[in-house]
Amino acid sequence: MRRFMCVLSFAFYLLLTACSTVSPWERGTLAKVEMSLEPFPLQNSFRTHQYGSREAASGGGAVGGGGCGCY
Repeated sequence: MRRFMCVLSFAFYLLLTACSTVSPWERGTLAKVEMSLEPFPLQNSFRTHQYGSREAASGGGAVGGGGCGCY
């Protein structure tokens, strides 16, 4: 019974943090460039193109280091 209550209270606490209401005046704060997942999309696009050109491959941008030791 005690284990069931612990699991139930844990599930209840998880549900409390799941949703949040954002007021219209708070949306401007959340829409700032600093809050985005990619704050500099053009710079990231250039770096991806440069990496692909140098390595003659695409993808794998999350892995550090190249075959030539440039990084």
